[in-house]
Amino acid sequence: MRTFTVSLSLIGLSLVAGASPLRAQATAHQIGVLTPGLTYSPVFEGLREGLVKLGYVEGKNIGFAVEDSRGDVQNFPARAAKLVQAKPDLIVTVATAPSMAVKRATQTIPVVFTVVGDPVQAGLVASYASSQNNFTGVSSNSAYLSGKRLEILKDIAPRAKNVLAIVAVKETNAHMALQYMTDAAKRLQIQVVRQDVANDEEVTSILAEKWASKVDAVLLLPSVLVTARIETIIVKAKKERLPLIVYDDASVERGALASYSGNFRLFGDQAAKLAAKILKGAKPADLPIETPEKLILKINLVTAKAIGLKISPGVLEGAETLVE
Repeated sequence: MRTFTVSLSLIGLSLVAGASPLRAQATAHQIGVLTPGLTYSPVFEGLREGLVKLGYVEGKNIGFAVEDSRGDVQNFPARAAKLVQAKPDLIVTVATAPSMAVKRATQTIPVVFTVVGDPVQAGLVASYASSQNNFTGVSSNSAYLSGKRLEILKDIAPRAKNVLAIVAVKETNAHMALQYMTDAAKRLQIQVVRQDVANDEEVTSILAEKWASKVDAVLLLPSVLVTARIETIIVKAKKERLPLIVYDDASVERGALASYSGNFRLFGDQAAKLAAKILKGAKPADLPIETPEKLILKINLVTAKAIGLKISPGVLEGAETLVE
């Protein structure tokens, strides 16, 4: 996977300690970005591409200061404070935890969030109609869709009765997703096997356990902490011949069995349109919260074969994308 790194030659800034990355550039608009990086990297790529389509070119009329945590959930507050201190024209946040960190850091700088599961329940905004604050953005509906993903898992693997859910207890989105998953599990007569984690060491401990002796499948709940280990989770699920359902389609390309979600790059592109409106003078509270323009069911047939799973033709016909 490609992880975004800041290029001095492209955007002429430094993110080392003590630097003033935003004001170092003589560009018309300055945008700070707080992202978990790793699997979320396509969001920023989509943001850049979307802004280019709208006439904003790095080094010409726009500049970026990027704080990429590379999956480290502990330093979002410090990174958020660093961006706020630089006084950008706009901040773009990726995922719920970074967005909440920025909310605690500023009530004045306009913010566009994206890939936030449920911004209302998380306490990020007052409603989808109006944030009533300095935020607007794109909700991924990732928490709500966890119930739908469990239904899809049942369609793909009808024999699955016990499903593993790793819950990042410090992440609001993970708790909300678990509730939607649990509600769906009752209807589907599926037992959710919950494993709580609070840090990377606890994720490592769970990864060392034998999953196949306890569960028939794995459903990945939205979480920066857990998703930082997605490569290992994919390998483990395949080794133990367990169906793995995820919330981002890029992980299906890497070997997860299936996903039902918006596309991360398209989330970035959608956020770019909101960012452009704000740069032109719109107030975040006047821009309703958006949801994914399209949801995609993606299935990896190579993985299905590797774990010995035969998927019904009806399910395959309903998939927008098949990885072969």
